[in-house]
Amino acid sequence: MAIGHLTLELYLPLTGSLKEKRGIVKPLIARLRRDYNVSVCEAEGQDTLSRAVLEVVCVSQNGALAYRQLEKIATRVENWRLEAEVVDYLIEMVA
Repeated sequence: MAIGHLTLELYLPLTGSLKEKRGIVKPLIARLRRDYNVSVCEAEGQDTLSRAVLEVVCVSQNGALAYRQLEKIATRVENWRLEAEVVDYLIEMVA
């Protein structure tokens, strides 16, 4: 069994309030959970208007499969038309 961990750092340039930020981040989290069956949470930057850090975790029988899925998620989020830009992402494999 393999556990994959993806950290996505997002820049949200157009948010003027925390409510607007939640309006961007919450649907993104819901979409990732629905489309990819992964665990997602906003880990850092909850009180910062222009920054959000999402942590995505998946469990798989195969480490390569988990890595590919997380890589696919990072690429898709970069390509989705969001009011957020992916600044950086990091994929780590556990066991």
